[in-house]
Amino acid sequence: MINFKQQELSLNLFQQLQTRFPDIELVGIDESPVYPDNIWVSVVMPKEDDRYIELRALSAELSTDILLDYGYHISTISGRRQKRPAEVLN
Repeated sequence: MINFKQQELSLNLFQQLQTRFPDIELVGIDESPVYPDNIWVSVVMPKEDDRYIELRALSAELSTDILLDYGYHISTISGRRQKRPAEVLN
């Protein structure tokens, strides 16, 4: 279960990434199904390869800072936008 601090740090990580990459979207924040002490921040990533690589590098740097400062392993992963019911029917 994700605690308050993990949630706060995960949202802060996303907001820092979104400041640099305003086109990304938050899909969700979940525990890793394999390693429950790892948190995954699911994000709709940029489509351009260069921007994707830049985002991953910045994310890795910020995630490392969180790990060293707070002891929480929080990573970004590529996620998909959830379709609304009307989109599913079309």
